[in-house]
Amino acid sequence: MKTPPSASAFKGRTGLDRIVHAGLNSWRGLRHAFVHESAFRQEVALSAILLPLAIWLPVTTVERLLLIGSVLLVLIVELLNSGIEAAIDRISLERHPLSGIAKDLGSAAVLIALLLAGLVWALIAGPLAVGWIRG
Repeated sequence: MKTPPSASAFKGRTGLDRIVHAGLNSWRGLRHAFVHESAFRQEVALSAILLPLAIWLPVTTVERLLLIGSVLLVLIVELLNSGIEAAIDRISLERHPLSGIAKDLGSAAVLIALLLAGLVWALIAGPLAVGWIRG
């Protein structure tokens, strides 16, 4: 039985060529998000502060991974949310209840990722900050 042709942009690409093209597509996506998505830019700016801080803080390796991972998770979820919004807008700019639900669910995912990051930072870095403040 013959399989139907794939609509994939990677059809016919293999090995290093596929990896290079996938990397270029990813870079294009990151650039687009940074240029066109203000929430992503804000989260990148916050990441530029928090990621070096996570490396500098005197915490265990697991705590450091949790601090870094929570920040990166926010960026990942924001990118997925932007993808959902772009796909919905591609289908139609007309207001539709299901389009609104899809966008709201993506936004809720970002909120949960932000709350998780805030909780992780509060529980791990919070006590260190209090200790430094008290001297």
